[in-house]
Amino acid sequence: MLSKFLFKKIDNGSLIIFRIFFGILISLECYGAILTGWVKDTLIDPKFTFSFIGFEWLQPLPGNGMYIYFFIMGSLGVAISLGYKYRISSICFSILWTAVYLMQKTSYNNHYYLLVLISFIMIFLPANRNHALDSKLNPELQSDSMYSYVKWIIVLQLFIVYTYASVAKLYGDWLNFEVLKLFMKGKADYYIIGDLLQQSWLHKTMGFVGILFDLLVIPAMLWKPTRKFTFIIAITFHLFNAIVFQIGIFPFLALAFMVFFFEPETIKKVFLKKKKIYNPNTLNIPSYKNIVLVGCSIYFLIQLLLPIRHHFIKDDVLWTEEGHRLSWRMMLRSRHGRIKLKTVNKETGVANNVDVSDYLSKKQALRIGAYPDFIWQFAQYLKKEALEKGEDIAVYATLSKVSINAKPYVDFIDKSVDLANEKWNPYKHHEWILPSKKNEPSHKK
Repeated sequence: MLSKFLFKKIDNGSLIIFRIFFGILISLECYGAILTGWVKDTLIDPKFTFSFIGFEWLQPLPGNGMYIYFFIMGSLGVAISLGYKYRISSICFSILWTAVYLMQKTSYNNHYYLLVLISFIMIFLPANRNHALDSKLNPELQSDSMYSYVKWIIVLQLFIVYTYASVAKLYGDWLNFEVLKLFMKGKADYYIIGDLLQQSWLHKTMGFVGILFDLLVIPAMLWKPTRKFTFIIAITFHLFNAIVFQIGIFPFLALAFMVFFFEPETIKKVFLKKKKIYNPNTLNIPSYKNIVLVGCSIYFLIQLLLPIRHHFIKDDVLWTEEGHRLSWRMMLRSRHGRIKLKTVNKETGVANNVDVSDYLSKKQALRIGAYPDFIWQFAQYLKKEALEKGEDIAVYATLSKVSINAKPYVDFIDKSVDLANEKWNPYKHHEWILPSKKNEPSHKK
């Protein structure tokens, strides 16, 4: 039964169109990162880069190397869109994008992570079999069909993303609309819509729509009677996010995924008027069936477990941030921190206050006060720098306070702990993060 469902042949028009959109969007993302100054501000100017813990060996290229790096990625996006050397282009882009994602987290964004996953998935999909330079140069590749599992891999990935995003919103500050009110305060000066964005009725609408849209969009797109109406809602929802939150290509990538939910006739009529529609829906079990089933099972098991890992870590993720990333916890909170650090020479006992502005960019300085992994990494950096000078130091947070969703600042890091001497475990709670129950009762699970 499962084999019949996953390995029947279906029309590949949706995959072809998505490949074209995907290539264009990642090109815009990469070229735009250069033109808007994102590459300069995030990867070139900082003296120290906060990579994902365990990937400190991934560092930005020196000089103007990262401009070349992003230009290459943008060009690979063009090649993917054109279907030229598709497999090689996809592999190279996936590796390069994943590397740049892991080498910095100061500008963390969930759609960067989604691009990691989708670019990896696209490596294995036959997206160059039609309307591609590869299939024109090698007619043996030409095909109007694909296995059904190709579509359902994308659909299941989207279902996981949207469902976890919906469930994550079911907490107090979202349900009482305080988070949305706070987000909109910073947009009061928007031309024309600034005043509208301050209205409480809009915050309530956004709160309910955000939960319901994320929860229902995939099932509603799969069901034909609700598909067109849901697509209209999706266009409105994602364009609103694009205008108000200015989150790059993500809203447009989300809309590009919608092609997987429409019939081949619709895809042909709108995009591929010269393409033949594949109709037989024949069953042709490939020799690599077991590899597909095992590989997909492992991949999606990881995707299901990663977003819930914070439930197995002591205290609340909203407070500790432990298990927050890679969990589709999108647009959930506003977080600000204040921190003062001192170093103590273990041999002489001499203490010195640390001026973080001597080491970090303005954006990095904002992160280090509010996020425990940033604090820990910076302590490790200070210790390493001291050891290179022949000194052994301890690093203490003499002041550490965090405010979540504009609530009062409260103590965050234990002042008595030498942060430079602590170990980091991504799957366990770190006791030097003060418990939320002593600081913010509303953060209890």
